[in-house]
Amino acid sequence: MTSPFHRRVWIACGCATALVGSDASARELRVCADPNNMPFSNRSGEGFENRITDIIARDLGAVVTYTWWAQRRGFLRNTILAGRCDLVPAIPVGIETLRPTRPYYRSSYVVVSRPGGPSVRSLDDPVLARLTVGVQLAGSDASGTPPAQALARRGMTENVRGYLLTGDYARPNPPARIIDAVAQGEIDLALAWGPMAGYFAARAQPPLRVAPVEPAIDGPKGPMVFDIAMGVRREDEDLRREVGAALERHRTEIDAILREYDVPRPDDVRRIEVGGP
Repeated sequence: MTSPFHRRVWIACGCATALVGSDASARELRVCADPNNMPFSNRSGEGFENRITDIIARDLGAVVTYTWWAQRRGFLRNTILAGRCDLVPAIPVGIETLRPTRPYYRSSYVVVSRPGGPSVRSLDDPVLARLTVGVQLAGSDASGTPPAQALARRGMTENVRGYLLTGDYARPNPPARIIDAVAQGEIDLALAWGPMAGYFAARAQPPLRVAPVEPAIDGPKGPMVFDIAMGVRREDEDLRREVGAALERHRTEIDAILREYDVPRPDDVRRIEVGGP
């Protein structure tokens, strides 16, 4: 069953060929992406998913064309599943509706706090109950992301504030509102998805602290760490193999881009904690 987080990440099918063109020199890689969702993607091509997609397209001798659609409920249904595009640059492995490549990175939910503020990493730290904690909520039904559900299981609701991942789409990068709330002192800390949190925390003034949420697995329904892959329609096995092979060939370049965007990764100890103790 697809979780609210899984719905959002793409929060992370038609039979059209995925790479098309009038001749071999004009191949087209049709990509589904959000035009207002840094650090992942935007219409100006500034996100790390934009840049990694460009690497894949060059490797395949293709030109990227985008179908822009806000990553809200219905994103997959209205884009790749409707045949408007053929590749989603990031999906959590395990999503049922698409076929993933091998993961090209792993990230986790993180704790974001101000320098000199409370130093909390564990969901079982008793200090959490005395703090104002921000969590992300997914979809129009405001479903809780894994950290929100974990706090609810611990009976923490009165001190928790929810921030919609969809947010006010008229503003730049709606999911970043939760990081702004930490920086401005509206909340003591935030439990947020790592790639977004790491990027905006590193660019706050002063930079915010970022550390992975512990435990990484909070019971059978509470993973805090996810493998991220590119996704195609389930029948597009040829494209999946092509894109997967290109990801492997360019792993060093992709890793460098992820570090540049301050994506916290459990398998990269150099970048998993940002902002010092």
